[in-house]
Amino acid sequence: MGLVHVDGVVKHDGKSVRVRFLVDSGAMYTVLTRSVWEGLGLKPMEEVEFVLADGTVIRRAISEALLELPGYGERHTPVVLGESEGDNLLGSVTLEI
Repeated sequence: MGLVHVDGVVKHDGKSVRVRFLVDSGAMYTVLTRSVWEGLGLKPMEEVEFVLADGTVIRRAISEALLELPGYGERHTPVVLGESEGDNLLGSVTLEI
């Protein structure tokens, strides 16, 4: 089984950033790396606890953004404000929206 990536555009407050997402159907929420969400000026709306696959519990801020995927148009979606390292992940909530 290989990794699946999809290109999209994340938008907020008149700004937009092209992003390559790792499609992760095992992730509930879409995660944006710090450089993406800070560049867009996203602000934390609240903090939520997440349980990782290895059982580790972490707290991360969440926000909302407009996400455009080729062939699917633009949709508002919750996003996790991730750290500097890691990938931009496209999670199942966004996939369902």
